[in-house]
Amino acid sequence: MNKVFLIGRLTKDPELRYTSTNTAAASFTIAVNRNFTNQNGEREADFINIVVWRKQAENVKQYLTKGSQVAIDGRIQTRSYDAQDGSKRYVTEVVADNVQFLDSRSSSSTAQAPMSSTNNNPSPYDFASPAVTPSANTTDVSSDPFADFGSSIEISDDELPF
Repeated sequence: MNKVFLIGRLTKDPELRYTSTNTAAASFTIAVNRNFTNQNGEREADFINIVVWRKQAENVKQYLTKGSQVAIDGRIQTRSYDAQDGSKRYVTEVVADNVQFLDSRSSSSTAQAPMSSTNNNPSPYDFASPAVTPSANTTDVSSDPFADFGSSIEISDDELPF
């Protein structure tokens, strides 16, 4: 069985090409951290070449950039070609069946650039932003939601689903 699962970050922006039959192919490299440290206490990484085809290749080019975190599900493939100097070259790469984008587009782009102090379009989830105010019809979680039902609730065993 030839099956590979990897999680890593892109080392550069993906490259998109089209075959003579107009099939999209994207290639990129991800850095995958090793689970152990070397003798100096530093964590090393492996740099793995990835190839993805068709619509997923176009999506990779459109949505991923250097530093984006991805999960790859695919297979290892070895191929060879003749170089311009006449020597035979071998390439081992992962052909991705599935690429999961683990970063949101906004978090991967903000990871690349420093945070700006002037944010004209604050996210509704940016709670530090002064532009976001709590809704007027929020629920006070410190109050008892069952206060209107009396001091106790009677439930028979016949009413329980388990």
